[in-house]
Amino acid sequence: MDILSRAVQVRSAVNALRAEGKRIGFVPTMGYLHEGHLSLVRIAREHVDEVIASIFVNPTQFGPGEDLEAYPRDLPRDCDLLVKEGVRFVFHPPPEEMYPPGCVTTVDPGPLAERLCGAERPGHFRGVATVVLKLFEILRPHMAVFGQKDAQQCAVIERLVRDLNLDVEILRAPTVREPDGLALSSRNTYLSPEERKAAPVLYRALRAGEELVRAGERAGPRVQSAIQETLSGEPLVASVDYAAVVDGRTLEDLKRLRGDVLLASAIRIGKTRLIDNIPLDVGEE
Repeated sequence: MDILSRAVQVRSAVNALRAEGKRIGFVPTMGYLHEGHLSLVRIAREHVDEVIASIFVNPTQFGPGEDLEAYPRDLPRDCDLLVKEGVRFVFHPPPEEMYPPGCVTTVDPGPLAERLCGAERPGHFRGVATVVLKLFEILRPHMAVFGQKDAQQCAVIERLVRDLNLDVEILRAPTVREPDGLALSSRNTYLSPEERKAAPVLYRALRAGEELVRAGERAGPRVQSAIQETLSGEPLVASVDYAAVVDGRTLEDLKRLRGDVLLASAIRIGKTRLIDNIPLDVGEE
């Protein structure tokens, strides 16, 4: 495996692959990989000849007081996992490579970034959109794969690609879960054993909303109340950032459900912030 730290190195490797006529897939990560990340690599490999992964803990998507310094890192372990998945190139840049001194240009992702997690984490999706655009420009992949667990991130990136006419296909991959339903996340390692037992309440709450919808409920506030009620029954839920029933494309609240619907929630168990969602195709009335 080649671990590349400079943009010029990655461009050289990509240019060589393209000269061979190979189709390139890209999986961006912040490292501390788990089965969810590896599933993205496997899905990408179904569509391309070569998969390149990045490992970069992006400082611009962390707000004041968030867990930038504490975010888990283990590059040797990550690379061992990626080698087993057939990844030959990993882009692991230092912060100054992505944000050289004097760098001030950012990407404003618009209203999509102001809802749900964006309301709780101002500037987060500006950091996401900026770093993803930079990575796309450096790697020039034919395809990039992102996980559905981060549904708002997917929506922001899909909008970025459409609005800026980027020549890259975006593929959403299904959320990978533990047997008890908890969505895989690097931040799950922050949970104490007791908190870990409580954490699946997030998925149970979303499933409670899903069951209502599948039973025929179409009033968004009623579905939202079912999600909220389940969350409120778990004493270790310190706070609920949001429990939302929104349009899956615009992320706007829905009073009446139809078409592409997203049930989404973010909670805090102890000091750990967890997010999850369930996408639904409700159809037209």
